[in-house]
Amino acid sequence: MATTLYNPFKQFQFDSDICFLTGNKLQSEEESIQVFPVWMMKSFQLEDKPFKMLDENLVTYKSLKLPCSIAAAEAIEQMERAVEQSFEQGYEAVKQLDPLLLFQWMTKIIYGVVFNEILAGIQQQKASGEDMNFSQALAQRFTNLHAMLQSLVVPMEFENTFPFSLVVVPVENAPDTFMYRDEINTLIFSIRMKDFAVVACLQDNATNNIYHEDILKVIAGKTLHPIQFEELCARYFYSAYLFNRLPDYTYLNTPQKVYVEPMALADMSMKPIFDHWQNKTYGQVLENFWKPWGLTLFEIIKNPEHPISFLVDETGAFIAEVAMPLN
Repeated sequence: MATTLYNPFKQFQFDSDICFLTGNKLQSEEESIQVFPVWMMKSFQLEDKPFKMLDENLVTYKSLKLPCSIAAAEAIEQMERAVEQSFEQGYEAVKQLDPLLLFQWMTKIIYGVVFNEILAGIQQQKASGEDMNFSQALAQRFTNLHAMLQSLVVPMEFENTFPFSLVVVPVENAPDTFMYRDEINTLIFSIRMKDFAVVACLQDNATNNIYHEDILKVIAGKTLHPIQFEELCARYFYSAYLFNRLPDYTYLNTPQKVYVEPMALADMSMKPIFDHWQNKTYGQVLENFWKPWGLTLFEIIKNPEHPISFLVDETGAFIAEVAMPLN
């Protein structure tokens, strides 16, 4: 008997009485979990803080839930405990975490947001009487992300490369820092807290790490100022937007496990994998990430050929001293 994966996008099956991860029928409405970990919401008093949905509606962090069977919830809880313990200890422990475990943790959150966005869209569609308009490209991205999240409950092996780029860096954060971002269209995630920060592209086959390998070499072994990490984050969020491939995977189901192999990103057009980097657009992204420091787009791209950087100087060397507050 081969292992099989559940695909809710096949029949567009998003119901509160079906486990989001396994597709199994639930016994009661009580079978649910929080999208954002309870320990994280309590640590940073997030429960009642506003979370903006794509339709501009505001909900609370604690209102975002996932219908989940008891068995799946136990597997997720085990993963949550391991991540919580590492996050509590800080950078050194997070750096030692199994990358797949960190990927599962981030994927559960971002897919949880996606699931709630889809539920909201279905409700709007029913209210308006219009058909649900869902991008096939997004459906493919989310299908693959969801399939890989099932590695929590199905033995799974990723062949050749992991499907994600992941960067964990030490950061000199101010006490009680909590900065979370995601972009569900490009499936990118970042979090900054305690003495570390993480940025990850969840469906790129590690391509963004290759794209940024020069800056990663420069910052290797360095503790970043918060404004430096936000710059790194802006680079990743912008390159994720420029990434013009739609990764796909083959899934080989065997009695022992599911083998996941990425398909080649090259296509017949020989077009570069990333669209052309434009400094003005990047500057706009950077302006948003640097809001706590009040830097304007005009200041950032005063020299259009060389937007200002707090990571590297004119020679490309790491800037060790940054005279900016620890926001």
